[in-house]
Amino acid sequence: MVEIIGFAEGEARMSWPGLCAALEAGHSLPRAEVADSFLYRGDDTLLSRAAWIDGMGLAVKSATIFPGNAGRDLPAVNGGVSLYSDRDGTLDAIIDFHLVTKWKTAGDSLLAATRLARPDSRRILIVGAGNVAQSLHAAYSSAFPEAEFTVWNRSRAGAERLAAASPGVTIAEDLETAVRAADIVTSATMATEPLIRGAWLQPGQHVDLIGAFRPDMREADDAALQKARVFVDSRDTTLDHIGELKIPLAAGAIGRDTVLADYYDLPSGGFARQSDDEITLFKNGGGAHLDLMTSRYILDAWRTA
Repeated sequence: MVEIIGFAEGEARMSWPGLCAALEAGHSLPRAEVADSFLYRGDDTLLSRAAWIDGMGLAVKSATIFPGNAGRDLPAVNGGVSLYSDRDGTLDAIIDFHLVTKWKTAGDSLLAATRLARPDSRRILIVGAGNVAQSLHAAYSSAFPEAEFTVWNRSRAGAERLAAASPGVTIAEDLETAVRAADIVTSATMATEPLIRGAWLQPGQHVDLIGAFRPDMREADDAALQKARVFVDSRDTTLDHIGELKIPLAAGAIGRDTVLADYYDLPSGGFARQSDDEITLFKNGGGAHLDLMTSRYILDAWRTA
């Protein structure tokens, strides 16, 4: 039977700890095979991201990006996820695109924070105030329930909307001051030039970089990467594809060995903070294999309920 899982019905059965456990378990299986493809018509794009994990199954996440939809009062990004059986390749489920994306993106960062941030972190700064920022507030609140949240955004109006929708979130007036004061900095912006400076980082901090996904995008400068112990969700989908690492690698500011571990090093214990005073930095690349792991978790939670 093929399950059709919508956003609200699927989300009602999920939890952030449950997703983190599923992502960790997924990385104990053989390394995923992933592939992306793009089709274009003018400004419109069809992006298909596929992943296959032996023992888990296959997923194809298709995203349609139609910038002109804003003028029609429609979302610019739409799509769906098709999840297939590892046993016989039959279709197991069709899952709402936005459900998978929301939980995959924030859950990816949350899993890293549970391993790299100090457990006593109490001050969390969110940089950026879009939809991802709201998900980050929910995710981080689950693991750091006593934390106080602050948001900084280029547009104060955006920060005010996030604060109004997220009780307890206060607005930062100055990014440098807010970064220096935070235990955790989680950034989800569309920046192409670095916003976060290594000179601002303090001992014991954890920095979570989400926004950059193209080769021309960055959120942190070279000094931040040089000052921190650097981790990624997947070397395969970040080092040579996303500007956050691709640009400083090409310039010689860092080497490939700057990245100490990815999630496939979780079983060996290599993906971990080593001391209270070190600075850790995580690049969330959000590859298709994480969409597959998240989709399988959604289907398992759906069937269990």
